[in-house]
Amino acid sequence: MAYQNFNMDHQWLPFTPNRSFMKDPRIFVAADGMHFTTHDGRKVLDGISSLWCVTAGHNRKPINEAIKKQLDTLDYATAFQASNDQAFKAAEMIADLAPGDLNKVLFCNSGSEAADTSLKVALAYHRARGEGHRNVFIGREKGYHGVGFGGMSVGGIPANRKVYGSALLPRVDHLRFIHDPVSHAYINGVEPEWTEDLLLELENRILPLHDPSNVAAVIVEPISGSAGWYLPPKGYLKRLREICDKHGILLIFDEVITGFGRLGVNFGADYYGVVPDMLNFAKGVTNGVIPLGGVICTDRIYDAMMKGSANSPEYAVEFFHGYTYSGHPVACAAAIATLELFQQENLFERAGQMGKVLGDAMHSSLKGLPNVIGIRALGLAGAVELASVAGAPGKRAYDIFMECFHNGVMVRPAGENVVVCPPFIVEKEHIDRIVNVVADAIRKHA
Repeated sequence: MAYQNFNMDHQWLPFTPNRSFMKDPRIFVAADGMHFTTHDGRKVLDGISSLWCVTAGHNRKPINEAIKKQLDTLDYATAFQASNDQAFKAAEMIADLAPGDLNKVLFCNSGSEAADTSLKVALAYHRARGEGHRNVFIGREKGYHGVGFGGMSVGGIPANRKVYGSALLPRVDHLRFIHDPVSHAYINGVEPEWTEDLLLELENRILPLHDPSNVAAVIVEPISGSAGWYLPPKGYLKRLREICDKHGILLIFDEVITGFGRLGVNFGADYYGVVPDMLNFAKGVTNGVIPLGGVICTDRIYDAMMKGSANSPEYAVEFFHGYTYSGHPVACAAAIATLELFQQENLFERAGQMGKVLGDAMHSSLKGLPNVIGIRALGLAGAVELASVAGAPGKRAYDIFMECFHNGVMVRPAGENVVVCPPFIVEKEHIDRIVNVVADAIRKHA
């Protein structure tokens, strides 16, 4: 029997309404396949891959065994002035999955660290090339790039920024948001087509305002995941790539959510046919079992950094950055086993197939329900958008989340959205249950 005498006086829960939680705790003590077990013995269907992480399902034995073997072989080794065999192998496997010449992997521990790492690489790269004046970053409204000060600065979710404004990076601007709630309220498995060019503002206002020669990088999520699964217009990312190339600006894709199969292919970059200069990853790379993140850089960036230090002694560090746990051997062993499992079970392809099932189920069952104002589905993820409760933004989605949990299904509230993003092993009966429970909750909280 799992420990049940919980003293909840000491843990401060992240991104959680702690006062509400203490009145109605949601405590998991076990998980297997598609389900959690709660402290009071209930089964809860994981409809969100445990925050986009557990894409191969819970308690996968090949990953567990790889971790155990690694602990018995090399538990930890410093990442400074040395490395380990698992980190080199994991980096090779990740680079092999990445598109184009994205071949150099900088390891860290989370998506937040990956975001800040990529921003630092951008500054160091331009400095190495003799363009150290490039220090302006451009993010996007409602973008999410973690909770480091750099990631919050380029991020565009107001609640994540408002308390910390005095300490955010000063030379940052933001692109317009990518969603049209009128023309593209309901999207199922296709790219929305706009008559308006959303990137005209970048060319005609933002870049002239800062001067393109001062801009270091543009950072975007291929799909705006944390905000509520908002899809970019058709051709948007290709055009963004062209604008960045024209002005010598680096393009960073934050693929912490879209990376490793969520769209049915390796990365969002593959789905949209655009190769960025850097690609941030985390979450699914280890199936969520151990923290690991990183940035995949092009050969061009790495070579420029090495060339920029050509006149320095060989013992001089080229890039002053890293973490104690960069390339942790146990985390990298978990990543290797996870990537092998993805391949053996064709889980990326399966995610694409089941994504069609999810999108169809959400649109057929949820469209037309009370307060539903939009549904967006692409890959194995979807969101239903709800009308706000007057004077209480986010309350309806939160109430529906709670109702679903008490009925044995875990979904995610994101602003006015309820997001569904199950593990890639999901079956049709799981999808039907998730969607039916969400539909009942929407009706109850109309």
